[in-house]
Amino acid sequence: MRNVLDRFKYNGLFVKMFIIMVVSIVAVSITTTWMTINISGRVFMETFSITNSKITTQIRSGMDSFNYSIVLTSNKIAQSGVIKQFLTEGSGDSNSMASSYFQMGQQMNRIRSSVDAYDIGITVTGVNGRRYSTDRSYWPVPDDALGNHPITKRALAEPRKLMYSYDDAETSGIPGIDPTIIASKALVDRSGVVYGMMYFAVREPYFARFYDSNTSLGNDVAILDKRGTIVSSNRNDWLGQCSPELLHDAEAIEENNLDYKNANIMGKDHLLLSEQIVGLDLYMVNVIDKKEVLGQLTDTKQIALVVMAIVIVAVIIVFLISRRMTKSLTRLVKQISTISKYEFDRHVKVDGSYETRQLGLAFNAMMDELNDYVGRLVETQKQQRNAELEALQQQINPHFIYNTLASVKFMVQQGNKEKAAETINALISLLQNAIGNVSEMITVQQELDNMKNYVFINQVRYGERIRVSYFIAPDCLDYRIPKLMIQPFIENAFFHAFNEKSEGYIYIMVAQEGSSLVCEVVDNGDGMNINGGIPKQVSKRQLFSGIGVRNVNDRIKLLFGEEYGVTITSEIREGTRVKIRIPLLKPNNGPNF
Repeated sequence: MRNVLDRFKYNGLFVKMFIIMVVSIVAVSITTTWMTINISGRVFMETFSITNSKITTQIRSGMDSFNYSIVLTSNKIAQSGVIKQFLTEGSGDSNSMASSYFQMGQQMNRIRSSVDAYDIGITVTGVNGRRYSTDRSYWPVPDDALGNHPITKRALAEPRKLMYSYDDAETSGIPGIDPTIIASKALVDRSGVVYGMMYFAVREPYFARFYDSNTSLGNDVAILDKRGTIVSSNRNDWLGQCSPELLHDAEAIEENNLDYKNANIMGKDHLLLSEQIVGLDLYMVNVIDKKEVLGQLTDTKQIALVVMAIVIVAVIIVFLISRRMTKSLTRLVKQISTISKYEFDRHVKVDGSYETRQLGLAFNAMMDELNDYVGRLVETQKQQRNAELEALQQQINPHFIYNTLASVKFMVQQGNKEKAAETINALISLLQNAIGNVSEMITVQQELDNMKNYVFINQVRYGERIRVSYFIAPDCLDYRIPKLMIQPFIENAFFHAFNEKSEGYIYIMVAQEGSSLVCEVVDNGDGMNINGGIPKQVSKRQLFSGIGVRNVNDRIKLLFGEEYGVTITSEIREGTRVKIRIPLLKPNNGPNF
């Protein structure tokens, strides 16, 4: 895995060029293919719509003939006196009733000849409660339910109009009714009084024969009434469904005299053709699923395979050409990238194309100049750092010495010679370690001794209102740290942290944390508003030495890197916590300074 990543890293230019070329080839191939399919599909859909429009006209002609037969039959029924008498006369004896039914049967058989070409069941009902059906199996609605049936109510609302409706068991709530199309009309006498109803029942599968042979997968037909109900369709799942959107589209095609209309139906793009069957007061809508129909026209899988083959061949050609052009440059990049951070004396091999050779020569010349410059710069910085540290170590504030000696003099005058001697010894030890020891690195134990001497001198001078406690992990005493790394923070705590509070404490803690040595100075003094980092107003000049808080942080970062240094967190009246982090440095096992 590592080798694969390295190959990508060293061949960055080649990879970018190759990716750009591949993306361009793929984009052009996809765009061209898409445009070709889109244009072909549009031309096909227009041609398909013209063909389907002619077929729709033929279907409408067949339905008009069917409707004409229904209208002719309904007129004969309305004009028949025998039928009117049957539907309006009162009850008589059994002989008269038998005669009446016989005559009714004879009359209906003669009238039914007008629709013999079609498979239709005829039912008539009268105001006297009588009912006659040529075949009740077509529409087996019980007599007691027929009067309140929605189809009857619709017909009575417009008694002079022949209306087509859809009915099934789910629509009417009457079990045993198969999908059926009902043509209904009220029987009205000359004075406008309704004396009966007539129903022409056609099973929906038979009605669908008018158009079923012209449908296919993705090419469907829906017959809608004026309410948007689908009364017939080659799609069984559409039967009886109400589709206002489809009705609206059909009306828009009719009103705007459109050849076809694009519409979104059930989340898919469709092409709609519509014909209004005026006699039936229905709309015949041809619903064409574009995706399905175009899928039959174009073999998407085959086109995709051809395009993929073209793309693969083009990619191979691009790969060979690009690799040849960038190979020498890749070798140069690999040589440069393998040079370590400070290996300024290494040169790269100069070969390849003219441009690559010039780059190699320029890089080698730059490395020679950089090597000379870095050598001089490192030596200068080392001398400067040593000089600054030595100068700071010599800048012990004379006021600290004066005040300490004055305190000793006072103790001698008071007769406290023993404490005066302890103070002198502490001062001598502190000055020896601060000035006499030229080493930049000392052990934690040495720094601890310096801190105790410094704290002792300050408590002699100012009293023990500030108590200091030490918590040093025993396994950390031999680790090395920069000299005077902790003392500046104790000095800050003594002289800046207790201006408002009269007394308090300072905790000094040193412990190992992972691969780092962590030193903390915590006080419960006045505090300040800071959360991490170092406050900008910290003075660089201390009362004891010139090594200030910011100077400590800069020294640590210079010696060990940016991940180490000083962070300070503090809140007003809650105290301050100083955290110093440096790497673990064993005696005689760390870097030499």
